[in-house]
Amino acid sequence: MATGHTDPQRRERILSAALDLIAEVGVAGVSHRKIATRAGVPLGSMTYHFAGIDELLFEAFQRFTDEFVVFFGGFLARPADRAEAVEAVADLVHALSAEDAQRDLVLTQELYTLAARRPAYRALTHDWMRRSRVHLEKHFDADTARQLDALIEGLTLHRALARAPHDRVVTLEAVRRITTPPPQPS
Repeated sequence: MATGHTDPQRRERILSAALDLIAEVGVAGVSHRKIATRAGVPLGSMTYHFAGIDELLFEAFQRFTDEFVVFFGGFLARPADRAEAVEAVADLVHALSAEDAQRDLVLTQELYTLAARRPAYRALTHDWMRRSRVHLEKHFDADTARQLDALIEGLTLHRALARAPHDRVVTLEAVRRITTPPPQPS
């Protein structure tokens, strides 16, 4: 493996290691030393690539939200019509709450905790939500997209943390309730 400035993947390994550690021990449990050890880089290279732990954490979460939006968009790029989009939203909820998605669930909650306390992270989450809604707005009006975005997060969290997660029929019913326009008065 290359060392020093000739290691073009070092910065990426550091960001990946930071996210993995945050998922395992939470933001409060990470340090430059732990991240460097996990990334397999010298401790001194941490300050070469990042001005401090705050910059490192912010960039790691920025990378996480970028990847999340791509994942989110993958589900909503396929539908050809509104009915397929409703199905895709239900599929998305179940993919996000699957057992193998626990890492992302934890990272999401860690980011929300930071956002509740720190304006820079709040701005990052607002941008993340806006970019997610862009994908939803390909199939639904802006108000419905906003409601769906919140529903996706809530259903995902409930499914992931429930002892007996609800099945896809329940998810699909919830998505249909939000996406079905109310009857017009005659």
